[in-house]
Amino acid sequence: MVAKKGNDSKVLKRTEEKDSDHIDSELVLSIEKLQEIQDELDQIDEEASDQVLEFEQKFNEIRRLVYNTRTEIIKTIPDFWLTSFLSQPELRDLMNEEDRKIFKYLDCLDVEDFEELGSGFSITFNFNENPYFEDTKLTKSFTFFMEGTIEITGTTIKWKEGMGASNGVNYNKKGKKRQRTDESFFNWFSETQSTNIEEYCRNEEDEEVFSDSDEDDEEYSNGDLDDEEENSEDDEQDEMKMLLREKNKPQENSENDEQDEDEDGTDGEK
Repeated sequence: MVAKKGNDSKVLKRTEEKDSDHIDSELVLSIEKLQEIQDELDQIDEEASDQVLEFEQKFNEIRRLVYNTRTEIIKTIPDFWLTSFLSQPELRDLMNEEDRKIFKYLDCLDVEDFEELGSGFSITFNFNENPYFEDTKLTKSFTFFMEGTIEITGTTIKWKEGMGASNGVNYNKKGKKRQRTDESFFNWFSETQSTNIEEYCRNEEDEEVFSDSDEDDEEYSNGDLDDEEENSEDDEQDEMKMLLREKNKPQENSENDEQDEDEDGTDGEK
């Protein structure tokens, strides 16, 4: 009787082992099939991304034609870019008195994606002939790499004799004048680096300052300068190129009396 129980126990153990092996093999097979499906989905996503990029590139070319037309209209508006920049608290705090004088010679500002979409963009300030520097174009470029790094380069400004970013006066946020021999908006062009994209977005404000630069014309024409100041803290962008990517976001029209106040306030700053 004892021997029979022992045999039954061995048979039961072998049966359980076979069942376990069967379950393990089925589990492995299921996981392998899931991985195959995931690989297929990844391939589809990659193909979709390529097509989206091609589609976006096509329409960027169409947008460029419209942007060019808009630029010509902007050129007819006196001090357009100075007014637009002064409406941005982050930018206004970076501009000293001399910077504001220089901005009166700013003809147009161009934000342009690199030919290979997603690889970066450049911001070009086009100036008329002026008494401050020889350059007619000042460019800041942001290049993104697959490994998650960003390279930032800028134009070395050729200042005319007696001129330079170090000669200005800076203002603190309360409007009090203080001598700052080393601060100017134009120092931004000489700040170059190569760093991790996430780290850059945590430590810098460039993406907040310029990501919506193409909205400035709408804010100017719609009289939304005060609205922009009130809501600036709520408009921060979490990604850079990202940086910089919500172009032509519709703005709500303000009342005409708000527009008059905006323009009067801007004239007072000039």
